[in-house]
Amino acid sequence: MRRLGTGIGWRPQIADAVERMPGIDWVEVVAENVCPGHLPESLLRLRERGVTVVPHGVSLGLGGADRPDEGRLTALAERVAALGAPLVTEHIAFVRAGGPLTASPRLEAGHLLPVPRTRDALDVLCENVRIAQEALPVPLAVENIAALISWPGEELTEGQFLYELAERTGVRLLIDVANLHTNQVNRGEDPAKALAELPLEAIAYVHVAGGFERDGVWHDSHAHPVPRPVLDILTDLASRVAPPGVLLERDENFPEPGELERELESIRTAVEEGRATRSGSGAASRAGAVTPPVVAADDDTRERLALAQTAVLSSLVAGTPVPEGFDRVRMGVQARALAAKRADVVAKIAPELAVMLGAEYRPAFLDYAHGHPMTGGYRQDALDFAGQLLFAGRIEDAGVRRELREWWLERSGPVPRSRRPVVRAARAARRVLLRRG
Repeated sequence: MRRLGTGIGWRPQIADAVERMPGIDWVEVVAENVCPGHLPESLLRLRERGVTVVPHGVSLGLGGADRPDEGRLTALAERVAALGAPLVTEHIAFVRAGGPLTASPRLEAGHLLPVPRTRDALDVLCENVRIAQEALPVPLAVENIAALISWPGEELTEGQFLYELAERTGVRLLIDVANLHTNQVNRGEDPAKALAELPLEAIAYVHVAGGFERDGVWHDSHAHPVPRPVLDILTDLASRVAPPGVLLERDENFPEPGELERELESIRTAVEEGRATRSGSGAASRAGAVTPPVVAADDDTRERLALAQTAVLSSLVAGTPVPEGFDRVRMGVQARALAAKRADVVAKIAPELAVMLGAEYRPAFLDYAHGHPMTGGYRQDALDFAGQLLFAGRIEDAGVRRELREWWLERSGPVPRSRRPVVRAARAARRVLLRRG
């Protein structure tokens, strides 16, 4: 596996700072946030300097019951090519449910949700990973995620699940040590046990990030400093194997560049401390382990998983009953976290809404989210939210109502309202030319 070194998640808000940071060997960019034909100048400059750029996908939903969408795979492959990336990464998660497999409306989570660690889910995930591997031009690595909820009746530990996935598909692993810490707090899982069960030689690189604890629940926020327990898990991992790359993730609440540089130095120190205690090759593997046979996920397996995931997601975003065996309190925490995530992302995608509505934006959106599941992505979610406010007569201020209506009309049609006269004129001119021809 290619050696990457020390890296940081590239975000537009810190692009200038990242370019000036010493010791940055590579960066990771959210794949869905870049356009292959219009790459940010900052990324182009980094590439010209020889800094590796790795696209990190968030929307494939490899752990979902459906096979990966061809359009999403094509889009991801285009970003790999545009960035000249040596590998591409995604998550072991489901992000949508419903649809033809369950004869129910398609629902979007808007975030990453954990898959059950069962044989059914593993069979589906392995087949989905193989489909993705065939469609992508470079090696694929998949990431373990943080979880607020646990599935009842799981048959494998996280380490066993990841080990079999890697053995059956040859996929690389992106190990997020912050997510191992999250699962330790929220699910009582021992990160050292998970590391001991992993095929360490399959690790492509490592994520490190911060979070916060509230009412006994750890939230993987990517908006807080990296805590000591996460660095300790990184040291444990580095005592077992030399990670090809380690990357700091930060998505919000960006500190001054100096603080980010100090966090990067803490990460380097944690890796060095682990390296100093490593003996031998450190790359533990299961001697004599037999590779499990390739098992295709049949339609019945996919349907069982689809029904289970749809019931969970519907409970989280549509208010249907909590499925049997799930912790109702934790499901409530997850539901509120998903709604808050939607509010935050919509405010970023459509900042005009937050400006127009001011302090009323967040409570209004959370109220809307409670009864309106996301079905078409965040941009459509912003339009649906604005439309619901207008048609429900929720806006009392006439000026705000008028401004919101103009905003909605401008974006709700197939062509922006401001361009419609131009489009109509172009179509009329084309008709004239066709008649003359």
